[in-house]
Parts: sequence; C-alpha cells; structure tokens
Amino acid sequence: MTGTAAAMGRAAFTQGGTGSGGGPRVRSVRLRRWLSFRWAAVAMILVGWFVYYPIVDNFLVSTTEQDIFTGEVTYVGLGNYARLLDDPVAWTALSNNLLYAVISIVFQVFGAFLLAAIIEGLSSEYWRRFWRAVYFVPSAISITVTGLLFYFIYQPKVGLLDVVLVHLGLQDLILPWLGSERSAIYAVIAMSQWQGFGYSTLLFAIAIQKIPRELYDAATMDGAGPLRKLWSITFPLTREMTGLMVIVTITGAFQVFNEVMVMTAGGPNNSSQVLGTWLYQQGFIENNFGYGAAIAAVIFIATMLTGAAQLWYTRRRRVQL
Repeated sequence: MTGTAAAMGRAAFTQGGTGSGGGPRVRSVRLRRWLSFRWAAVAMILVGWFVYYPIVDNFLVSTTEQDIFTGEVTYVGLGNYARLLDDPVAWTALSNNLLYAVISIVFQVFGAFLLAAIIEGLSSEYWRRFWRAVYFVPSAISITVTGLLFYFIYQPKVGLLDVVLVHLGLQDLILPWLGSERSAIYAVIAMSQWQGFGYSTLLFAIAIQKIPRELYDAATMDGAGPLRKLWSITFPLTREMTGLMVIVTITGAFQVFNEVMVMTAGGPNNSSQVLGTWLYQQGFIENNFGYGAAIAAVIFIATMLTGAAQLWYTRRRRVQL
C-alpha cells in the first residue's frame, strides 16, 4: 500500500508539473519556443525588408514618373506599361531574352546532361575527375573577364575566331561579330554558354553519382545498351535536377546584364539589348526611373511565372509517378 501510494504521489506531482501552473520542464520548452520564434521573426523581418518591400515599392514606382535629380514625382497609373507595349526596343530586348533562354536550355541543360552522362560513364575515376575540372574551369572565371576575353576573340581580322576561319579556308563566314545587327546577340550568347556550361555539367554529374550503380549493372545484365540506360535510368532519376536547372536557366536568361554590357552595351542599334540593359539605359541614363521600374516589373513577373509553371509541372509528374 505504501509503495502504491508513493507511486500515485509521484504521478500526481508529475501531472501537476505539466499542468496550467507549469514546471521547470514546461518553462524550458516554452522558452525554447519563444527563442525560436524570435529568431524566425528576425529572419522574416530582414527578408521582408530587403526582398519583399523592394518588390512592392518597385510596382508603386512603376506607376509614376520620377526625376531622380529634382525629386519630382508624377502619378501616371499604367502609363509606363502602355508605353512598354509600344516600345520596339523593349520587344527586341524581350525577344533576345527569350532567344537567350531557348539556347541556354539546349546547351546548359540538355547538352550539359549528355556531357555529364558521358563523363560519369568513364571507367577511370582519374579521367572522370580530370574532365569535370576541365569543363568547370570557365565557370570560375569572372563574367566580366570572360566578356573581355571574347571581345578580343571576336575582333575583326586579328581576332582568334577570324584567324581560325581564314586558316580553315572558311573566310566567307567571317562577320563583324559584335558590329553586326544579325550576329551581335548570338556572339554574346555563345560566350555565355561557354562560361556557364561547365557549372551545369558539374551539377548533373553530382546528380548522376547519386544513382545506385546496381541499376546500371542490372540493366547491363538485361542487355540494355548505353542509350537505353541513359533514357530509362539516368534521365528519369535526374528529373529533379533537370527541373531545377530549367528554372535556374530561364530566370538567369531574363536577368542577363553583365555579358551584354561588357561586350556590346546593347548595340549596334539596340539589336543586342536585353531587358536588363534596357532597364539600366532608361532608368539611370535617360532618367526614366518609372519606366525602368516597369521593365523591372516585367522581368519579375516573367521569372516568377516561369518558376511557378516549372514547379507545378514537376510536382504533377512526381504525383503521377
């Protein structure tokens, strides 16, 4: 009886400690929760102030005309967006961004995936490491340095590209690469693909390394060839990385700025303008700050819709599988 009474007393004490009055353990849990909420709140405030507030403020600025020198502000509503629809240079810039995105997906997503599959298919670990390093080196170079490097490569007559074409007997293909409206944007895009190709390849190589080797061994025993294993094993099991790379590539294509500014500054005759450079030209050179904010809003909406569409498609495929 005495032992039973003591046990009941301890149980009552424990229940009382966790009741409304609280106890040392409950107070400790509440303190940890409060501290966790405090740090989460600080992070939310910082993100809201430095990320979401500028986005909202940009949309507000896009409904005005502002003179950054005098501080004069005039409300124009959707006038800047109407002007954007009638701006031929803005349409050229948008088409260049879309062209940039399409070519980047071909090379930096699917091309990088194939190259990574080839590298990871090598039997020697030494050569796998060697080729990963070789293709990754351009990604470690500053985009400004890369742009200047290709600026000299594209120089007429004395540039490396023209010299190679002459030695190959293909001098008829020589163009003023950065001075022609037909070739300027393609020359910039080519430089960008060279610079970013290795980084995408490395990410795909990491994704392929996570695939269990037993799957490839079983496919080999079933008589599957390299292409069959690539299509039936490697591609499906790297779908998450592929979806991520598509999002990153497209958003990066709409945020292009340095490459164009270093090599052409949007010329000749605005033929290589992209939305980022046209935003800079209008907002900080022409003093059309509201119009520049409208262009920034278009870039934001395009990247958000692209990311949301890709995430929705990826989630839908995951549910179906």
